[in-house]
Amino acid sequence: MSRSTVTTPGEQAERSTGCRPGCGACCIAPSISSPIPGMPDGKPAGVRCVQLDEHNLCRLFGDPRRPAVCRDFTFDVDVCGSDRRDALERITLLETLT
Repeated sequence: MSRSTVTTPGEQAERSTGCRPGCGACCIAPSISSPIPGMPDGKPAGVRCVQLDEHNLCRLFGDPRRPAVCRDFTFDVDVCGSDRRDALERITLLETLT
């Protein structure tokens, strides 16, 4: 099977929530003040979460250790735009405004 026909559990979960598999913008652009496994102090804005894998999928998707702020974030075209670039720009702007 080719990579395009095989989906990981993270990809399946992201698709079911409307997220773009492989985007990862919400795991890079915002700051997260909650502890994350591997990042006990959270992460600053613009820093890639250590739980984001090489395919830009969250390794903690569906895991109870995933921070509530991450579990509660849902795809919204107003926030995520039409593609990954839009999402990074829009979430970065929201981060700087708040």
